[in-house]
Amino acid sequence: MRVVVTGATGFVGRQLVPLLADAGAELLLVGRQPQRIAQLFPGLAVCGYDAIERQGAGFDLLVHLAVVNNDADEPAETFFEVNVRQLLEVAGSARRAGIGRFVNVSSVHALDPGNAGPYAQSKREAARLLADMEGIETQTVYLPAVYGDRWSGALSFLNRLPRWLARPAFRLLAALKPTVHVSRLAAFLIEPAVQREEETVLSDGQGRNLTYRVLRRAVDLGFVAAVTVLLGWAMLLVWVLVRIQSSGPGIFAQKRVGRNGEVFTCYKFRTMKTGTVQAGTHEVSGEAITDIGRFLRRTKLDELPQVWNILRNEMSLVGPRPCLPVQRQLVEARRRCGVLKLKPGITGLAQVNDIDMSDPERLARWDARYGALQSLLLDLRIILATARGRGRGDRTAG
Repeated sequence: MRVVVTGATGFVGRQLVPLLADAGAELLLVGRQPQRIAQLFPGLAVCGYDAIERQGAGFDLLVHLAVVNNDADEPAETFFEVNVRQLLEVAGSARRAGIGRFVNVSSVHALDPGNAGPYAQSKREAARLLADMEGIETQTVYLPAVYGDRWSGALSFLNRLPRWLARPAFRLLAALKPTVHVSRLAAFLIEPAVQREEETVLSDGQGRNLTYRVLRRAVDLGFVAAVTVLLGWAMLLVWVLVRIQSSGPGIFAQKRVGRNGEVFTCYKFRTMKTGTVQAGTHEVSGEAITDIGRFLRRTKLDELPQVWNILRNEMSLVGPRPCLPVQRQLVEARRRCGVLKLKPGITGLAQVNDIDMSDPERLARWDARYGALQSLLLDLRIILATARGRGRGDRTAG
């Protein structure tokens, strides 16, 4: 593979270029100071931005790393000049050079719509304009904190610690906020079988982080204990009210798709009339919901019996909402996006952003985003957003 790389002198570039070279890629490194690049990477081809069309002609891929970073003390105009205008100029040069694929490397800061900083705003604008560009395959890749043989940014203090102390400290910090090893970016860039979406989030995930898994389970069990002790009486009262208002059981047991696609029994307070068709909520008429059911769904109290599912380790407090086995389109979309490896939850990132099961593809993408960004701090943000009433839950058909 023949790869053009801009911004190779930054931390990510210095870690990424040797990995691409070791994988056998033919590299062309581009920057404003070609001589400095040549000193850092002797033996590799270098050029300025004005020579991309000539020296990059026929290359397979351009990886755009050049950026004004989030922590830079620059005016907003500089962020937009570099992160938007220069990016579009480089993409235009790549298209004219006949380069087939353009990958814009961004940060997960830009995924947060509440982040109004100049970096996040400029990177969002760049991704939007890049997606509309024709004549070249474009893609934006979002990264959390990147590390390689060393750490940078807020994690750079780990470089001063002895290895036996730095590694466990890093695992704890990685449990709090997502991270990604630069080798994952390298593999993504050169792996031809990778499915290419306009938006991709790369991270290490938390699957192998024992610190995260232990702390998350502790939070789940703490939630079960708190609900049982503090709200046990309220759950009994709700059960009685559900039984009084309409015929049928107070607790509704329903098969749902859980982790790794395994089906389990999910428990909720019954909010619909007995005999309602087994389908996604968006496919059910609003007339099927009982009067008390509307209150329970609005306040999310109908989910409280799922503490039993949490205790059985079938669910977690935070995670993708489990769907019905008959919702095959959503199940397949989640399988394709790698969501089924996650434990389902009572609330989730998609839910607090008002994304329900009526749009399976969009929901699966947001669930995959949660899987990539999964961390204790994100879980806490989702819990607090849910407690404040964000997310209306699945809407009925009418």
